[in-house]
Amino acid sequence: MEIIRITDDNRQVVEPAWLERAERVHRQLRPQLAPDYVGKMQAVFGSGGEMCIVAEGALVVGVAVFRYYENTFSGRKFYVDDLVTDEAFRSGGIGHAMLAFLEKLARARGCDSLELDSGTQRTRAHKFYFREGFVIPAFVFRKDLR
Repeated sequence: MEIIRITDDNRQVVEPAWLERAERVHRQLRPQLAPDYVGKMQAVFGSGGEMCIVAEGALVVGVAVFRYYENTFSGRKFYVDDLVTDEAFRSGGIGHAMLAFLEKLARARGCDSLELDSGTQRTRAHKFYFREGFVIPAFVFRKDLR
């Protein structure tokens, strides 16, 4: 298992071939992503996002999209937009490895917290996050504008 940064600290794509291979796994979590996957991810990177993948040989088995920023509530927050392990490889330590990598990166960047959102229907993921030491400190309220 190898964790590979798709983007560098400046959010520039440094591993374009791995980015293309990540689409299959990423769509397991986000099937609604635009048909132009690479173009969509470039837009995400342009707005502050970064990405890493977990590889087993030439195969992508995990994807994480993340960013960090500062706000009035959490201070310097390291936020995970997406965290997904290939369905065929779940419960094999890949999610744990990605979170450990992201936590190390967040600490190195001086972040006060590591945060993510998870849909209410994703109960299996919630059990995993609780095992990893996450808590639910607040409700998220959303009003769709489209």
